[in-house]
Amino acid sequence: ALFCIDEDSTMAVAVAKLLCKGAPLVRGSAMVLESAARGAAVATMTPLRRFATESEQGIWEHLRTEKQTNGVQIIRLHRPKALNALNTPLMSELVSALRKADGDSEVKAIVLTGSERAFAAGADIKEMKDKNYAEVYKESFLTAWDAVSTIRKPIVAGVNGFALGGGCELAMMCDIIIAGENAVFGQPEIQLGTIPGAGGTQRLTRAIGKSLAMEMILTGSRLDAHLAEKRGLVSRVVPTEQTVEECVKVAEKIATFSHPVIIAAKECVNKSQQVGLQTGLEHEKALFWGTFALEDRAEGMTAFSEKRKPVFKDI
Repeated sequence: ALFCIDEDSTMAVAVAKLLCKGAPLVRGSAMVLESAARGAAVATMTPLRRFATESEQGIWEHLRTEKQTNGVQIIRLHRPKALNALNTPLMSELVSALRKADGDSEVKAIVLTGSERAFAAGADIKEMKDKNYAEVYKESFLTAWDAVSTIRKPIVAGVNGFALGGGCELAMMCDIIIAGENAVFGQPEIQLGTIPGAGGTQRLTRAIGKSLAMEMILTGSRLDAHLAEKRGLVSRVVPTEQTVEECVKVAEKIATFSHPVIIAAKECVNKSQQVGLQTGLEHEKALFWGTFALEDRAEGMTAFSEKRKPVFKDI
């Protein structure tokens, strides 16, 4: 069974203190680090929503997954006839696959990609076109997508071809975006009589600035890969046929480091997008102090002093 962490739980705090072996506990720092290090959930009895499961053959209907021996999990969107349009079944499978990888102690980083023609051409318009306000409000339509951004392990998005609408929003939920030369980003919802509904107005503005984001959202204009790199939406552009390979290289490098420290670093960077500077600095300091409860922190500094490579044990 899967359970979600409740940071205000007396039980959660008590277990975290035990894991820290008496080290001072800062709520949300040492607890996060040590629970990740042990590969165990510090949990209250709050069940998570059940999502799709893999078939007996290990293949999802709308995904293809590959667990590598280097600590990397590759997840490919697979609706080729629809250019990977994001419908509810696909997103349900994706969230389930991501949560499975997030809970796998052998996986430290995740690569999310599509095909060379399309990362994801957008949300599935056929699924949306006949819905009314009462339906989307009652079912909290698209809210389930938010689970992608709650995955604690780093997600590297390999974007080729179209990343439009929901596809662009999905890419921006990931932690690093590497774009193939043929990648195209956009939020064309205005052309459909609606607006972005899965973070486009918020994440795009933070990534490329208000003026350009406003132009893209109000006109439906697109960014090619090189302009996306110039404006900071993607970290770099690579030849289209090498996109997944380059993503795996980045994920492999991440996977060589201490797992709880990877999670802490990702959490701190993401916090900078959610809170003011002073609150972010305080959060960073708390998690920095929390690393001093880890054996990996001691090993890393000792190895540096001894001029050797550290051997991290994820504890």
